[in-house]
Amino acid sequence: MALAVSVVVRYRKAVTYGVHALLAALETAGVEHELRLGTTPEETAEHISASGADRVLVLWSFYSPDAEAMAAELATVRSLSGGRGLHIAGGVHATAEPQQVIDAGWDLAGIGEGESTIISLVRALQRDEPLTSVPGLAIKDGDGVALRTRPAPQLPLDAFPSFLGRKGPIEITRGCRYTCRFCQTPFMFGGQFRHRSVASVREHVRGMVDRGLRDIRFITPTSLSYGSPGPDPDLGKVEELLAGVKEELPPDGRVFFGSFPSEVRPEHVTSEAMRLLKRYVANDNLIIGAQSGSDKVLAASGRGHDTSPVRDAVRIAIEHGFRPNVDFIFGMPGETEEDQGQSLELAADLAELGARIHTHTFMPLPGTPWRDAEPAFIPLATMSELDRLAQRGDAYGHWRKQAEHAARLAETAKAYPRRTRRRRTG
Repeated sequence: MALAVSVVVRYRKAVTYGVHALLAALETAGVEHELRLGTTPEETAEHISASGADRVLVLWSFYSPDAEAMAAELATVRSLSGGRGLHIAGGVHATAEPQQVIDAGWDLAGIGEGESTIISLVRALQRDEPLTSVPGLAIKDGDGVALRTRPAPQLPLDAFPSFLGRKGPIEITRGCRYTCRFCQTPFMFGGQFRHRSVASVREHVRGMVDRGLRDIRFITPTSLSYGSPGPDPDLGKVEELLAGVKEELPPDGRVFFGSFPSEVRPEHVTSEAMRLLKRYVANDNLIIGAQSGSDKVLAASGRGHDTSPVRDAVRIAIEHGFRPNVDFIFGMPGETEEDQGQSLELAADLAELGARIHTHTFMPLPGTPWRDAEPAFIPLATMSELDRLAQRGDAYGHWRKQAEHAARLAETAKAYPRRTRRRRTG
């Protein structure tokens, strides 16, 4: 007889996309389970204690800057629930730093994409099978070493929905062929694009409309790459997607594309692309990734473009009625005051054209090529200029908070100089 399994989620608005995908995978696979969502540590502990199931699996998902705070929450939940439950951390941080996650108190770390893993894990708990049979896990051995099971497969996006019976942006692309050295996406999801089919997207939209939803957004690392295997946009595929979504929506339905969380690469912003978007989208802004005003820094970071398409993209977007929101990252490894000055100059020029500047501080994120890189110093003069842009209403962002995260991540990288040993459990 199968054991009853309760799945308790530490449910946080910051990471709902991935959690919804995991829960959708369980429901799609028909895996029987009780589900409880804890919106606070206290509520999470209450759900664990109140569950009458034989096994309680507790899901945690978080980004690298939140790892320290989530470890503190884990300790609180364990204390309040009497130590009951099997706690697993998933997401890009757990994938990149399974040993750190295990040392911080989690029982398991999920490695890579989680849909296949969560299905196999719940089934293994129901059948009382060894967890070493579950793909995509790191499990602590007797010496405290996080040992990996066999890898979980990377499946086509159509294999599982983005969500079932819930709301959120529809994930249309996983993976990224661009190799930005500061970005976790290629590490987590692979260096090639995998696109959800238009038929699958339309099915999502129909379900949302049936529940009274009218606004459609998308998750993708680079929106105008939809449908293309390579660097050049396939605008025919993009139009097929947008036209198909519009056909599923009622007259008052709205499509948001190229705005958060689906940014645009600058070299993809052409007059043809903007005319296409204008026919279908409701957003009046575009998120454009510039990242630096220094060609030297852009080359070192692997962005695949220099500053010239950034200026062109802003001009073209504005000409077609969009307000660009342009991302800049300060403090990238090897960046000098001269490089920062070039970024500030470009940011000011773009603001004069009508763009808003979204400012970030470089963070040495786990899993990226720059995980162990030293962030560049950001002097007071640069900070003052960023503040001046913000006071004028030309810039926004949480770059100061990100600077604090960067310092903690750098210290963690020093404490864990090498990734987990790659011995496997089976």
